[in-house]
Amino acid sequence: MPVSNHDADMDTAPAQQQETGPLPAGIWKIVSVAAIGSFMSQLDATIVNVSLPDLAGTLHAPFSVIQWVVSGYLLALALTLPLNGWLVTRIGSRAVYLLCFAAFTITSGLCAVAWSAPSLIVFRLLQGMAGGLLAPMAQMTVARVAGRHMPRVASAVTMPILLAPLLGPVVAGVILSVASWRWIFLLNLPFGLLALLLALLFLPDDQDTIRPRPLDVIGLALLAPALTAFLYGMDHARLRIGQTALCGALLLFIAYFCFARRKGDLALIDLRLFNNATFSTSAAILFMMNGVSFAGQMLLPVWLIHACGVSPERTGLFILPLGLGMFCTYPLMGRLTDCFSIRRLTSCGALCAVTGTALLAVLAHTGLGIGGLVIALFLRGAGMGAVGIPTMSAGYAAVRRTDIPMATTALNIMQRIGGPTLTTLCATFLDWRISTTGVSGIFSETFILLCIFHVMLFLGTLRLPRHRAGAARP
Repeated sequence: MPVSNHDADMDTAPAQQQETGPLPAGIWKIVSVAAIGSFMSQLDATIVNVSLPDLAGTLHAPFSVIQWVVSGYLLALALTLPLNGWLVTRIGSRAVYLLCFAAFTITSGLCAVAWSAPSLIVFRLLQGMAGGLLAPMAQMTVARVAGRHMPRVASAVTMPILLAPLLGPVVAGVILSVASWRWIFLLNLPFGLLALLLALLFLPDDQDTIRPRPLDVIGLALLAPALTAFLYGMDHARLRIGQTALCGALLLFIAYFCFARRKGDLALIDLRLFNNATFSTSAAILFMMNGVSFAGQMLLPVWLIHACGVSPERTGLFILPLGLGMFCTYPLMGRLTDCFSIRRLTSCGALCAVTGTALLAVLAHTGLGIGGLVIALFLRGAGMGAVGIPTMSAGYAAVRRTDIPMATTALNIMQRIGGPTLTTLCATFLDWRISTTGVSGIFSETFILLCIFHVMLFLGTLRLPRHRAGAARP
């Protein structure tokens, strides 16, 4: 049921009174379990990158084959994502979480004992299928128990997701300096067992909330390959096979849309959730936010290395203010959401990100200045950090509590496809400008395109409600 405009535009004082109450008992125990799941899934998406040359040599496989250790994992993450909502309504969130942890730990052990490149790729696919549900399950578990306090605890779940891509290459480098690549996967075993124990102890039993529903087999057969083909196609958009995959994904998405509209609430993802203005706005913002974040992460190193002559070793240090900006913002989300309205907080954050990205465009045109770069990246990181959690909280609060599993799946799918979509658009524009005008000035133009996407994100935040109307409706 949609949130009315009157509810969305109420004064923020009542919401602030609701959100400053005490947190539910035991919530930090549940958050700690959820954070471990998110961290393990995201860490394994990046930790293997550093070991690819070692894997290619040890397993006697060409790089074109061994890269599927990474690509296959990422595609498998998307393959199982549509199953999240159905599994929760079938066996409960606690059971799904325990199964995911167990499967992720077991497949990590199998990866460690892989005897060839094909066997490692198969085990990584299985690991990705288990890991694909860990991050959305963490979000959903916290959303259910936190209710209106979601912004105050969500940063504890989101912080590991930010840390994992930064720590992955570092951890892998340390391991490879003293041991073989197999220890990259063996590292998951003790943490997986610890996470299983904590989940058994702390996660609440939700068997009474189970509402069994039949599996939408046709919907799964349409949506899962559509997501996989889309992500693969965006990653290979310059090649004929990638363009073919994108066409196939588009046809599958259209077929699913038509089928799900007829199926209603029995569909794998109930599209009627998007009739809610607040939920659909939240989904669009998360799509754009993930898109501009990934596109920026792609553009910055390329610009610094190829246009500014910065060495690859120093590039990581130059980009550090971006992460620092996020880390400064995320721990304050609960307090800031209590003090300001959802719309005001997210729009100010989006505006800061626009300003930082515009400053990058100026630097790309006039020349690199370290002080300007630090300010630009910090503004961009801090601004992006102020958008995600309030937006996700508003999306969850706009749906009924029983619809949270399906809402989690929908929001995660929108996030997942936003990154490769805008990244590919920026990369394609960059390639086109290089081929037509040469290197001079093209990075400034590409950052301007990224600014346009940031402006679209800012306009989206203006459509959010002025406050989050408490917890999700029962």
